[in-house]
Formats: sequence, C-alpha cells, structure tokens
Amino acid sequence: EDEVTLFERDMKEFWIQFKSVYGTEQINQTLALRDSCKGFIEVLSEKWSKKLKEGDLMIDKIQEYNNEILQQNKCISEKEEQLTEIKAKLNQEEEQQKNLIDSIQELKEKLTKKMEIKSSKDKAAKEKMERLCKSKVLFEERLGLEIRRIHNEQLQFIFRHIDHKDPDKPYMFTLSINEQGDYEVTSCTPPLDCIEEFQLKVRETNNFSAFVANIRKAFTALSYK
Repeated sequence: EDEVTLFERDMKEFWIQFKSVYGTEQINQTLALRDSCKGFIEVLSEKWSKKLKEGDLMIDKIQEYNNEILQQNKCISEKEEQLTEIKAKLNQEEEQQKNLIDSIQELKEKLTKKMEIKSSKDKAAKEKMERLCKSKVLFEERLGLEIRRIHNEQLQFIFRHIDHKDPDKPYMFTLSINEQGDYEVTSCTPPLDCIEEFQLKVRETNNFSAFVANIRKAFTALSYK
C-alpha cells in the first residue's frame, strides 16, 4: 500500500510538471489526437472484426461445400461401382441369352430333323400298311386268312383251316410297324419258336407274302404235333 501511495504521488508530480512544460492547449491537442486515433482504431478494428467474421463464415461455407463435394464424390464412386456391377450382370445375361438362343436353335434343328425322319418313317409305315391292306383279299382267298385292324394301328392275322381236326380253330399273330419303320410281331397264339427268325428275315427281304406264308406253314406244322 505504501508503494502504491508513493506511485500515485509520483504520478501527480509528473502530471504537474508535464502540464507546466507543455501547456494545457498542447495537452488537449494530444488528447484529441489520441481520441481520434483511438476512434479510428476502433472503427478499423470493428471493420476488420467484421471482415474476419465474414472470412470465418466464408471458410465454414467452403468447408461445407468441400464436405458436400466429398459426399457427392463418394456417392458417385458408389454409383460407378454399382454401374460396373450392373454392366457385368448385363454382359453375363447377354452371354446367357446368346447361349440360350443357340441352344434353342440347335434344339429346333434337331426337332426339325427328327420330325422329318418321323414323317419319312410314318410315310413308309403308312405305305407298308396300305400294301398290307391291299394284300388282304389275296391272303383271305388263298390262305384262308382274316385280317383285322385293331388298336394302336396294329393288324391281327387270323388263320383257319389249319387244324384238320378243328378247321375253325384260330391261329393268329399281331403285327405292327415300330418306330424304325420295321415289321414287328407283338403277339402270337399259339407261340412259335421261329417267329423271331421270320421277323428278321422279312426286315431284310421286305417280302411280306413269304413272311405270312412261312408263319402259316409253321402253324400247320405245329398242328400235327
């Protein structure tokens, strides 16, 4: 406290001496200049403070824009990855579609070929069946044979007048045309051991009359046993 008191006293003395040396008017000018400078500094400080605040706002705005750009770049990168995946899937689907079209075309060609073959076989089978039907009268008259058309486009051949003890006793076999267009015996009553041999022979020679005659001879031979 003593030091403060001494300091205040020294300041008063300094002030008195200062005023006596420079005078009141000069002091007032100095104070006015000080106040003017102080006011100018305050205005300038306020102006720069405002500028600094605007600069801070601008920096925040730029940072916000940078964040938005980073977010957009991230979204674009994700979209590009998704687009790449979609393109890869599309390419894969296009390849699968191409393979499927090729497979369908191949199946169509195979089906067309099979249909042509089937049509050719059906035509051949139809012609054979027509020849059989035309031979019906001849077989009935000369061999005592009855021919019937039964289910599944099969023909049933019935022989009579074979067994001298029982002329009306039927001896029969059923004939069809298989998928290969060949004659095939599907049933035989009574059974003949040589029926397979006759069937193979008619396929080789296509001599149907001899085939029927051989079966009748086999039935006749069987009737004497």
